[in-house]
Amino acid sequence: MTPLTKSLLARRDAVLGPNMSTFYSDPVHLVKGDGVWVWDADGKKYLDCYNNVPHVGHCHPKVVKAMCDQASTLNTHTRYLHEGILDYAERLTATFNAPLNTALLCCTGSEANDVALRMAEAVTGKTGIIVTNHTYHGNTTAVSALSTTNPSKFGKSGHIRHVPAPDSYRPPSDDPAQTFADQVSAQIAELNATEHGFAALLIDPFFANEGFPDLPAGFLDATLKAVHDAGGILIADEVQPGFGRTGSHMWGHQYQGITPDVVTLGKPMGNGHPIAGVVTSAAIMHEFRTAFRYFNTFGGNPVSCATALAVLDVIADENLMAQAADVGAYAKARMQDLAEKHAVIGDVRGRGMFFGAELVTDRTTKAPATKYILRVIEELRNRGILLNKIGIHYNTLKIRPNLQFTRENADHLIDTLDQVLTDVQP
Repeated sequence: MTPLTKSLLARRDAVLGPNMSTFYSDPVHLVKGDGVWVWDADGKKYLDCYNNVPHVGHCHPKVVKAMCDQASTLNTHTRYLHEGILDYAERLTATFNAPLNTALLCCTGSEANDVALRMAEAVTGKTGIIVTNHTYHGNTTAVSALSTTNPSKFGKSGHIRHVPAPDSYRPPSDDPAQTFADQVSAQIAELNATEHGFAALLIDPFFANEGFPDLPAGFLDATLKAVHDAGGILIADEVQPGFGRTGSHMWGHQYQGITPDVVTLGKPMGNGHPIAGVVTSAAIMHEFRTAFRYFNTFGGNPVSCATALAVLDVIADENLMAQAADVGAYAKARMQDLAEKHAVIGDVRGRGMFFGAELVTDRTTKAPATKYILRVIEELRNRGILLNKIGIHYNTLKIRPNLQFTRENADHLIDTLDQVLTDVQP
């Protein structure tokens, strides 16, 4: 660790407080980004295979120009009329299936999910929420309470119920889709026996934090029916799979073949500029706007909307969804070839520009290689590759590059991973 790194860490502790997490035992000090590449303070170049915030590439010139042009013209809030928010909301909602035709803009995915919970309450008159037992949906008090991975010191909230996260590598039954629906139904019954009642099921339709299991289209059909039969709504958190990342569809729920009642958006929306949103039907938006007074000073400001609109333009103009589909399939196939060579790779999975491999100590028992994966990630970093881990057992390589990632980049990543798995023995 360099003297500069030690100094920055000391300053962080002093002015930002303790326990400010960083990646890697020797944190990376980034100073520049361009496309799929980032550089540290010493000039070392890294292939960024992890960060989904710069969705169409670090510092994309068209996005930067749109941001700067609008910032040099006007920036204010939505209590004044401005075409920018309307142009963006119309373009955004046009990517959804009916009846999802209205949008609320805010600043973070956490805010979006917080709003979605209030929409559920407005529509149902109830407050009970169901999520998976390995979920993460943000940092506000309301949504952080949903997570079992970051539990509150003040105990569990009575209005929240958890169901086991889907696991395609270790399926719970011969019919995992029905099993998941049955587990949701059981928790609906529990909530309806309390004063809270059942309001909503909140899920990432790609189940990214759960390890992005390979789930077939239609997996959520029975679950959606159970939710609606009980009078609740389905909220789809699209912060990670959204904006074409899966390659085949603009949104993760579209691959599943379902239409949720509320969709939440975040990080990739502004390519690093803080903008997020909630998309829903006009009927649900009416219920929400009637039940709650909601105003967000920065949400939907002209600069944010100009930036986000440029992101949609780049996705379309550069055909990035098709690129995500092509490169993702190529990378996944190469990862599957790698699994033939390295027994530590127990399972390869993913879609589009979100793929990875679950590492195990034994393929027969499927025992998670939780400690070993940390060594792999550290060594990849040493060799100029940035990625991380995720999943129920924290033993799945999380490879989530931006949409500029090419087959050449995939070859560089997988060739390096091959070398690391050879050199770093379990």
